[in-house]
Amino acid sequence: MSADTQIRPFLIEIPQADLDDLKDRLARTRWPQESPEQGWGRGVPLGYLKDLVAYWADGFDWRAQEAALNEIPQFMTTIDGQDVHSMHVRSPEPDAFPLILTHGWPSSPIEFRKVVERLTDPRSHGGDPADAFHLVIPSLPGYGFSAPMRPGWGNLFRVAQAWAELMARLGYERYAAHGTDAGGGVAGMLGMVAPDRVTGIHLTGTSSTFPFAPPLEVEGLSESDRIRAERFNAAQQDGLGYLHLMTTRPQTLAYSLADSPVGQLAWIVEKFKEWTDLSAELPEDAVDKDQLLTGVSVFWFTGSGASSAHALYEGMQVYRQMTAQAAGDDGGWAEPVGPPTGVAVFAADPTVRSVMDPAGKIEHWTEFDRGGHFPAMEAPDLLAQDLRAFLRDLRS
Repeated sequence: MSADTQIRPFLIEIPQADLDDLKDRLARTRWPQESPEQGWGRGVPLGYLKDLVAYWADGFDWRAQEAALNEIPQFMTTIDGQDVHSMHVRSPEPDAFPLILTHGWPSSPIEFRKVVERLTDPRSHGGDPADAFHLVIPSLPGYGFSAPMRPGWGNLFRVAQAWAELMARLGYERYAAHGTDAGGGVAGMLGMVAPDRVTGIHLTGTSSTFPFAPPLEVEGLSESDRIRAERFNAAQQDGLGYLHLMTTRPQTLAYSLADSPVGQLAWIVEKFKEWTDLSAELPEDAVDKDQLLTGVSVFWFTGSGASSAHALYEGMQVYRQMTAQAAGDDGGWAEPVGPPTGVAVFAADPTVRSVMDPAGKIEHWTEFDRGGHFPAMEAPDLLAQDLRAFLRDLRS
């Protein structure tokens, strides 16, 4: 790790010229013809995206969002040559326990905005102050204000090592970890990197850890598991085009994402349509539209579309090497080792426990009837509730 351990205060200050450039590009969008098929079957519908772009250009207020984000304490530090941006929110409760939250793709720390106060100040939400946390919420290398990514930082094990260094720099000797999507991989590896410091690992979006997996066998599953398995199989067959491209030809994709804000918006909003609560007709029915566009704007302003694609490319190379070692002899995951593990499965998540945890070794497993791949945005109350419940006895 770098000898430079300085923690530097950070403010988000997007230049006005970048805002003007964005608005100009949106106004000059060269639109494709409409799909011959109605609906979302071939991708984001033209009419829907035109309406969303019109709001992004003339209704969405970046400066208001920027000011709100800057109310959350943020800092930058350099670890082994890579700038790492984080939000760091201390609880008003003196006995709060440290918790590091890690996002996945296509996201950033902004994903966790709605759980920050619930977790740091449960007293103000009718909860027990004994459940309070100090929060550290980093941007993955290549994402958000940690972009651009230096070569080699797509390796999630290396990121986990950096997170251990980050927590040490902040003075946290014992802490818990939560991660979703790729962030779940980081959280799990953090438990291996620092097993004497991490007291518990909480995960969501765990189906994302099975990219390009063969179809699940549905015979013999319970009704709820069969439904989830069928959704998983359908997604593996018809929903991984984005991942194939990013994990094989990230540089080719990078030109489009770096040059077209509408292209970047479509690339992300499609996933919010496919991965959020099943009852939501449109992405903004599942998540706050301004929060969604804030996240997309961060991708645009920081160039994270291109750099996160390269991060996924590098991560996939490591994943392919580790896949054979990760599977247990029974065809499921290897028996969990290290700190206790908790998993929360939200309604749109196709994770099947009998596949992921066939021996029932995971200590805490909760399934919810709402929410999806972005629970901190879709169901922050449920996510905060599950984190408190799982970690309540793991604080010592």
